[in-house]
Amino acid sequence: MKINQLVVGVCQTNCYIIYNKDTNEAMIVDPGDQAEDISMRCRMLGVVPKAILLTHGHFDHMMAAGKLKEEFHIPIYAAEKEVPLLADARANLSAMWARPVCIKPDCLVKEGDELDICGFSITVIETPGHTIGGVCFYIPEEEVLLSGDTLFCGSFGRTDFPTGSMSVLARSIREKLFQLPDVTQVYPGHESSTTIGYEKRYNPLGGRF
Repeated sequence: MKINQLVVGVCQTNCYIIYNKDTNEAMIVDPGDQAEDISMRCRMLGVVPKAILLTHGHFDHMMAAGKLKEEFHIPIYAAEKEVPLLADARANLSAMWARPVCIKPDCLVKEGDELDICGFSITVIETPGHTIGGVCFYIPEEEVLLSGDTLFCGSFGRTDFPTGSMSVLARSIREKLFQLPDVTQVYPGHESSTTIGYEKRYNPLGGRF
């Protein structure tokens, strides 16, 4: 597995191009903006996108998804519980911060689903709190977690937007993410990567571990 990161949009969101170095098939995680730049990066890497994965429905994680879907003729994966937010430009904040954008996913996922994309087995972990339908994508064989805006390095996602809840977010992190192996590499929606072990020790929500 290779992971290539771009920082896109007004919120400086991490978009990840994750690809199989043997087949050059790729998935694009959280394409928040700058579809042309993401497309160009794929071509520079010599990879062929096969899917778009959304960790949640906020505008800064999905605004480029529609254009990339059309360009590469690939499906968009998102959580079942996030469909209403993706369809509401006010709730997903695009109407306030950018231009109104609504997304209809092609493939709906839920807790425990196992996705086979680009030769990788990806486990869906529902982690509500930042939004009601937020998910993380866990790739056990590679010891990789794509955490979106649920878990950051030394921090966690805000909960004051529509469908957010601090108590629910804390449970998601403590009862699900902190149960993963300490060596798991965490690739968040913003700022730098981290590990589960580091967050259990230093994150404000990790005090009991």
